[in-house]
Amino acid sequence: MDKQNTKTVAKLTNVSKHYGEGSLLVKALDQLNLEVQKGDYLAVMGASGSGKSTAMNILGCLDRPTYGSYELNGHSVEKLDDDALANLRNQELGFVFQQFNLLAEATALENVILPMIYAGVPASIRLERAELALQKVGLEERRHNRPNQLSGGQQQRVAIARAIINQPSLLLADEPTGALDSQTTKDVLHLFDELHSQGITIVLVTHEDEVAARAGKIAYFNDGKVMRLKEKSQ
Repeated sequence: MDKQNTKTVAKLTNVSKHYGEGSLLVKALDQLNLEVQKGDYLAVMGASGSGKSTAMNILGCLDRPTYGSYELNGHSVEKLDDDALANLRNQELGFVFQQFNLLAEATALENVILPMIYAGVPASIRLERAELALQKVGLEERRHNRPNQLSGGQQQRVAIARAIINQPSLLLADEPTGALDSQTTKDVLHLFDELHSQGITIVLVTHEDEVAARAGKIAYFNDGKVMRLKEKSQ
């Protein structure tokens, strides 16, 4: 990728996250530096307690750093109040979680439409956009099914459609295949490959080597820092 044509989507600079104080102080992140460029597919790996989930929460504007700065698509996140932070999260980010987090009483179509309501997307275009998103993940024929009428892989596909519906600058996936069997894992990873090929920037937390191997870059976390950044060509 030509560096002159790249754009920084997310940048963590000397970010620390502390819990407790004194002898009980825990440094979940310790002066972390991480940069995500537009078009990246970055996998984050590390042992439990390495800081990868804390970093994901900060990237997702779900938590704030104790020290340091976070810039998301040109916005200085640490300076925003809670309302502005919620708006930024809805406009700039998409989330895919291990447990899907779908509304049980809502259909697949209704689950996908919901973020557009929060984003103020006109009602006249919500339905068409949601149906196109479900078509993109191969679930247009299941649009009227509720989560309990879908397999785990199908539920995760609905969650992915919901995550990309507002055309986010950054798609964050936290162990997205952790609750899936091996074949469904391959199907979901193939979908991530397709989304990335369409220009979506992805950061994915995983503990599985085969999942991380699909990414173009892998950041290895330890003690709240990136200890090594490996690019696919290396």
